[in-house]
Amino acid sequence: MTVFETDSATNLVEYTVTELSGSIKRTVESAFDQVRVRGEISGYRGPHSSGHAYFALKDDRARLEAVIWKGTFSRLRTRPEEGMEVIATGKITTFPGSSKYQIVIESLEPAGVGALMALLEERKRKLQSEGLFDAARKQLLPFMPSVIGVVTSPTGAVIRDILHRISDRFPLHVLVWPVRVQGEGAGAEVANAIRGFNELEAGGAVPRPDVLIVARGGGSLEDLWCFNDEVVVRAAAGSGIPLIAAVGHETDWTLIDYAADQRAPTPTGAAEMAVPVKAELEALLAGLAARLSRAMSRQMDIRRREVRDLARALPSLDQVLALPRRRFDEAASRLARGLEMTTVNKRRSFERVSAHLRPDILSSRISDHRRRLAERMAGAERSLERLFERLRRPLARADAVLAGFPARFHIHTERQRDRLGHAARRSDGALTALLSRHRQSLGAQDRILQSLSYRNVLKRGYAVIRGDGDRVLSSAGTVSAGDRLSIEFHDGAVAAIAGADDGVPTPTPAKKRSSSRAIPDKGNQGSLF
Repeated sequence: MTVFETDSATNLVEYTVTELSGSIKRTVESAFDQVRVRGEISGYRGPHSSGHAYFALKDDRARLEAVIWKGTFSRLRTRPEEGMEVIATGKITTFPGSSKYQIVIESLEPAGVGALMALLEERKRKLQSEGLFDAARKQLLPFMPSVIGVVTSPTGAVIRDILHRISDRFPLHVLVWPVRVQGEGAGAEVANAIRGFNELEAGGAVPRPDVLIVARGGGSLEDLWCFNDEVVVRAAAGSGIPLIAAVGHETDWTLIDYAADQRAPTPTGAAEMAVPVKAELEALLAGLAARLSRAMSRQMDIRRREVRDLARALPSLDQVLALPRRRFDEAASRLARGLEMTTVNKRRSFERVSAHLRPDILSSRISDHRRRLAERMAGAERSLERLFERLRRPLARADAVLAGFPARFHIHTERQRDRLGHAARRSDGALTALLSRHRQSLGAQDRILQSLSYRNVLKRGYAVIRGDGDRVLSSAGTVSAGDRLSIEFHDGAVAAIAGADDGVPTPTPAKKRSSSRAIPDKGNQGSLF
């Protein structure tokens, strides 16, 4: 510290502005090295572009500026929110550039359970106003799912209870997405797990679940706080797969319970909601089958009785045919008399007609027909002469026109021959270009075919082994001693006979990989696959 002597009559020490500001800063920081301040967050607009957060803590009488540095902000368990009452731990310092003092916050926690409940109610009202809790958007759970996805911690009793209950009721395929269910970053892991299950494709390598279960055991409000995160609630509300929330005990409620399609009081209850009891279904099916069999038997008995009753009501065959037989006999007896009467009437009609037929009448009718025929032939000859005369005049005119036609036809023919030659030359050029393009395309395809042909592989020293029926053998396990083989090289094929096993171990198929998943270590999220 530099002391400037003055000529004025005073003993006060004179400071520069920087010296005085630095002295105040050191005094304040040494006096308030670590403090806990309770107040309401005001003016919070999220982290700055630099990653630091600037806001203020206030009560009903005073206001204290606050700052959270970027490195500290990423480690906070409780993120600041506007209007939230918190207890901040840090140190007081000054900012010499503007003669202000502020608290540099190192940790932040809600000011008691009451503050958490107030924050929870505020968040619940906000999400409810957006329609995330509406009953109309909730999906129905499938009655008989084939795959169930579980989002929970891989360690602990929750996953074991769920798997045990599903195995007892209806064993099926269960996919577990391991996540942390408490602490910093747990909410983001749960939300990512829900979205990850929804992004699985149906029929893919990893089957897409038909229903999801988000589960956690009981705990305090702080322990279950990650399931109140807005990102978790939005992921649950936007899930295309029906979702069951089983967080805590029956008396525990979190925001994911309102957004889920179904809420279970316990994780075991969620497993019971997800799958039916197989034994009960089998008993129900057996009962329905027995009822169906009895109903069919009763219906058959009723139909038989009805048929017998109808058969008794029907008349006998003799009764049915009695009237038609009588009518047939009467018609047959009348038929003989009718034929005799018809013959007599036809004979009388023939005699009446033959009485009018005489040779002179026939001769006169033939003479009349010959006369009319001669008159018609004479008229036809005169008509033909007139027709020939009418046609002769146009033919004469056409003959005069055709006399000058050869010259015009020759000129037209020469013109058409020139056009035909020009078209022929153009077609030859087009055909040559088309053939060239096809030849180039065929050459390119042939080069591709040659590059993909297995014969190029044979030229590098490989061979193709074939068995009976020219069948390609791809495994030594399909060849037995004494089998006839054909070995194809790039320049030909040779015959061979398989020898006996000389102690060389026969290749055995690889053991099937176990379908069970290794449970990752505590604290490690693990891999879905």
